[in-house]
Amino acid sequence: MDNETIQYDCFRGCTVTTGADGEDISCGYRAGCCKLSDRNWLNGMDDGTCPDIFEVRFKNTRKGFYVNDSQQKLSVGDLVIVEAANGHDLGIVTLSGPIVARQMACKGVNPETAEFKKIYRKAKPLDIQKWQEAIAREHDTMIKARKIAAELGLEMKIGDVEFQGDGTKAIFYYIADGRVDFRQLIKVFAEEFRIRIEMKQIGARQEAGLIGGLGVCGRELCCANYITSFQSISTSAARCQDLSLNPQKLAGQCGKLKCCLNYEVANYLDAQSRIPRVQGPLEFEDGQAFLRKTDILREIMYFSYDRNSDADLYPLDAAEVREILEMNRNGERPESLRTEPEPSAPEFVTAVGDDSISRFDAPRRKRSRSHKKSRHGRKQGDKQ
Repeated sequence: MDNETIQYDCFRGCTVTTGADGEDISCGYRAGCCKLSDRNWLNGMDDGTCPDIFEVRFKNTRKGFYVNDSQQKLSVGDLVIVEAANGHDLGIVTLSGPIVARQMACKGVNPETAEFKKIYRKAKPLDIQKWQEAIAREHDTMIKARKIAAELGLEMKIGDVEFQGDGTKAIFYYIADGRVDFRQLIKVFAEEFRIRIEMKQIGARQEAGLIGGLGVCGRELCCANYITSFQSISTSAARCQDLSLNPQKLAGQCGKLKCCLNYEVANYLDAQSRIPRVQGPLEFEDGQAFLRKTDILREIMYFSYDRNSDADLYPLDAAEVREILEMNRNGERPESLRTEPEPSAPEFVTAVGDDSISRFDAPRRKRSRSHKKSRHGRKQGDKQ
């Protein structure tokens, strides 16, 4: 046990344990590393739906539903040999039981009409060893493939390579803005790598999901965590939330607008529906009040008598502003905003001194003058 080495394969969500002789290889399921993992909240329940259908995952975010025709007893975490278009593949069972039916419904798969590929059997040590040998070739193959594509002058980027479990086929994931002619490229790949080639185009968001990482929020990227279908995101989502239209702050690691911009749009649109549209100043007996800013979620609008200053701001609820607008349309003017509570300045926290290295030092205690005088008096008394 002491001479065994353990490696964590976060691309496939498993641990690889190699024996002291370097030949005994075993793999174990590690759910915490799985991208797009789903929690089985129906664990331990059995309603008889889809008893022989299992969700099997492969590298990164690739998953599929397979039927267990062999009637072997399978459970979550088992490494299984499954049917592929050519040959066979190796994957990990990630979901079983009634949760599979709900997962298929979520992805639009009809169990009555869909054609499921088969699960042949559980993986044997020889299958796992061949699988690990194929995985070891992926990185070098990707580097060589990028060089070949650059030499052929193709405007594309190869983001990842995934080998099939039997090592006879590889999927090349690429990004391209336009149409790419693969005829010459596939010939060179087949001669260089001696395997069957499959080219699969992905977008920038899908590439970020394949690679994974941490966002500016400190959490795992949403595209690698749970997002399976990507919705279009526009700058209007940032405008309705009063966000600064700064491309560096709004863009994610994929270079596109962040997916999380859409999360709170519905709440902001609902709050904005209760906020009146103010196209001009509010009329008061002591002058005109101009809208300076709006707190959308709190539904508070801030007005000032100075068109160009935020020095003295008077907060008003959206309902009060609606009443004042109705009074102005009827030719009536409220008395004054100054009868409201004292004007409040915009919330502002100073950052002065945050960059000073001395802020980590403990403050020194100052000695009082009386303490110095008493100490000086004791010294003179000792001398006498």
